[in-house]
Amino acid sequence: MFFCAISGEPPQDPVISSKSGHVYERRLVQKFISENGTDPVTGEKLEESDLVSIKASPAAPPRPPTHSSIPALLTALQNEWDALVLETFTLKQQYNSTRQELSYALYSQDAASRVIARLMRERDAAREALANVQASMGISATPGGDVEMSDQTAPPGSVLPENVIAQIDETHQTLSATRKKRKVAPSCATPAQVKTYAPKHTIPSLHSASPAGITSIAISSADPTQFLTGGNDGIVQLYDRSTDKVLASLKGHAKKIHHVAFRERDGQPTLLLSAGADKLARVWSLDAASEEYRPRTIIKTHKGEVTGLAVHPSSTLLFLASQDKTYSIHDLNDFSQLFRSAPGEEPYSSLAVHPDGTIVAAGTPTSTIHVYDVRSGDIAATLVPPDGSPFTVNSLSFSENGYHLLAPDSLSSVGIWDLRKQKLGHSIPLGDGFKVNKVVYDYSALLLGIAGNEGARIFAHKTWEELAQFQEGGEVSALAFGPDSKEIWGTTGREVRIWGLPE
Repeated sequence: MFFCAISGEPPQDPVISSKSGHVYERRLVQKFISENGTDPVTGEKLEESDLVSIKASPAAPPRPPTHSSIPALLTALQNEWDALVLETFTLKQQYNSTRQELSYALYSQDAASRVIARLMRERDAAREALANVQASMGISATPGGDVEMSDQTAPPGSVLPENVIAQIDETHQTLSATRKKRKVAPSCATPAQVKTYAPKHTIPSLHSASPAGITSIAISSADPTQFLTGGNDGIVQLYDRSTDKVLASLKGHAKKIHHVAFRERDGQPTLLLSAGADKLARVWSLDAASEEYRPRTIIKTHKGEVTGLAVHPSSTLLFLASQDKTYSIHDLNDFSQLFRSAPGEEPYSSLAVHPDGTIVAAGTPTSTIHVYDVRSGDIAATLVPPDGSPFTVNSLSFSENGYHLLAPDSLSSVGIWDLRKQKLGHSIPLGDGFKVNKVVYDYSALLLGIAGNEGARIFAHKTWEELAQFQEGGEVSALAFGPDSKEIWGTTGREVRIWGLPE
């Protein structure tokens, strides 16, 4: 390291005298030369041209004398520590300020959420009050929706458009021709196999615990591992059995859900459908971008609870039945209302569409089943059980061959109606204490299932032999047959139970 011959310190801009060989700080030696004209050390004559710059690598200067003693070092460390403490104190103040701001923001958000919830309740109450006033005055409410609601509606009692009637006829001809030739597939479960069915799998803790209970179930035909449930909590859940995960939890209904269904059609997006006690039917579809199910539309046609929901065999029409004594038909492409029946004499408590798609059956709380021609809306048949005791027809199911209709025919029995003769073909007694919640035919029309307060029961069609009873979990609120009837799905409380062949 070089030291200036004048100051004795490391020079910042070192130069060397070509005459004496001494190193100087440039500014000091230049000042000395300008005043004396000689070398500061030797006294020889020296000019600035005799100075040569030194090109040396920079080196760290030595510590100043103030940092060369222990007291000076301790003082420097104390100063550094004080600066660090002050900086920490400042950061702590900023942290507390930010925390207070975040707490205030969270409180404001919670307060806003409560206000929004209260306003929504007041809005729903106002809508219901308005609907009641309009109903009492005989004024038809204008259907509206929160999302993509179509303004196309059909007045009560109108007929279906000609293109829709043509589509129904085409579907009827296609399905009737294949159904008459179709035989039971060898892969379908036989009555003998059903007798051996045992508990196979249980999926617990679905939906909310309050109010608890699953009210309806539907199994996907495209992917039988996925199923749809509706509950007393007003939520629709899509579940994947293969991964044991809830794929979607869809909220929107204000009251319990009566029915859920899939609309699955090649080349069209899958739709999830639901109807409930809040007088609404809702439709969700899969958003390709987010891969989540989004609300598609809300159907507010009816002024009473929607008690029936069914998809037409063409997969393009949706049927709804309501306690307001009407049923309606909607287009599943643009969700417009195509038809709404004129108000009948009785509320509707259930609904089912014939496998050929030409007739629709609606049950009532007074034991009667009305069968309508879908194309004209005219009554095709009225089925009244011979037993005069009143009861609610809360579930209907057509056999896949189209010849029979399964429905409760008394408080403690179910009947099989022969549609060709329009009379009760057979009645199955279930016991005085049995209350029917759901009736369903399987796809082969060889089996029929009944869900009730004492579990689920499976019978053989034609022989009427009882093949199985499933009482695990108590009351079964909904029932469905899996593919080829190899499994039977039932809902008990917040659980979905599956019965099948022993493993």
